[in-house]
Amino acid sequence: MEGAQYNPRTVEEVFKDFKGRRTALIKALTTDVEEFYQQCDPGKENLCLYGFPSEQWEVNLPAEEVPPELPEPVLGINFARDGMHEKDWISLVAVHSDSWLLAVAFYFGARFGFDKADRKRLSNMIHDLPTIFEVVTGTAKKQEKAKSSVANHSSSKSKSTAKARASESRGKFTRESQEKEEDEELDEEDEEENGETLCGACGENTASDDFWICCDLCQRWFHGACVKITPARAEHIKQYKCPSCNNKRVRG
Repeated sequence: MEGAQYNPRTVEEVFKDFKGRRTALIKALTTDVEEFYQQCDPGKENLCLYGFPSEQWEVNLPAEEVPPELPEPVLGINFARDGMHEKDWISLVAVHSDSWLLAVAFYFGARFGFDKADRKRLSNMIHDLPTIFEVVTGTAKKQEKAKSSVANHSSSKSKSTAKARASESRGKFTRESQEKEEDEELDEEDEEENGETLCGACGENTASDDFWICCDLCQRWFHGACVKITPARAEHIKQYKCPSCNNKRVRG
């Protein structure tokens, strides 16, 4: 686990620390979920899930020092593993992981004297990202689709109103020009919707020219790099199953 020497001191540094830990925890609960599941043996002592700024995760015992250098993740996640459905257990760990990330971020803020403006800025930066729970359960993608749908509807309505007003002053458009404008609007709406898609592994959106792949079972989209699928490999996959769906099985 990390030592006392790592101490981000500015809002930007704390947010970078937050993002690194968040990425690590999302990996543990999505792309690396099978390995994470195996490490959470109920026969062992109290275990915690740690995420590090380096985007690496670890299942380990809590720190021995009292009080610990940083706030500790929730204890005993391994004890509940076999007592509930895997999906519910993963969601529970995700909720506690979200709480831990906030605790660590604002621990740094308190330790290094962030004022009201800094705390508010840090909070806004953090809440611009979907929570781990939203990423793991797919809620983030549904929310973004809903926002995109509302935005596209409002945009289409505004454009239709503007066209109607312009038509009154200029006369009727020719059929050819109308069809061209409608095609352009559809292209714009498609681009807006695609731009809101969030990766089911890292929970973030990047440039539209990145390679993406959709799981044929849960219908979630992933960056090819996040799930280790290249465009060449994708051409030979008849039905793609993401790591979560591929590892999912009935557990006693």
